[in-house]
Amino acid sequence: MLVYKIFRRGEWQALRECGETLGAPVDLADGFIHLSTAAQVVETAARHFSGESDLVLVAVDSSTLGPALRWEPSRGGQLFPHLYAPLRLDHVAWDKSLPLGAAGHIFPEGVL
Repeated sequence: MLVYKIFRRGEWQALRECGETLGAPVDLADGFIHLSTAAQVVETAARHFSGESDLVLVAVDSSTLGPALRWEPSRGGQLFPHLYAPLRLDHVAWDKSLPLGAAGHIFPEGVL
């Protein structure tokens, strides 16, 4: 199963250069890397990245994350994937730009 992380372009570049990341400032503050399922990622983008245009959507094969991936309740009691370990570049299945359109972010075909 693929899970998703939305990065600001600079955060994505840092991951590519370093080979791993502990996430964005919100991830560091919470002690885990916030991820979303395909069913959750649109709301995540709208809620936490509203109006931001230079974003990258990263898909991660959840089976590569091992026991550090935990499913925990968040928004409205939904179970969200949280990673309690660095996200490594070799976990990434693919990355694509996540542009901002007139009605919100435009997701790559096949994600939703």
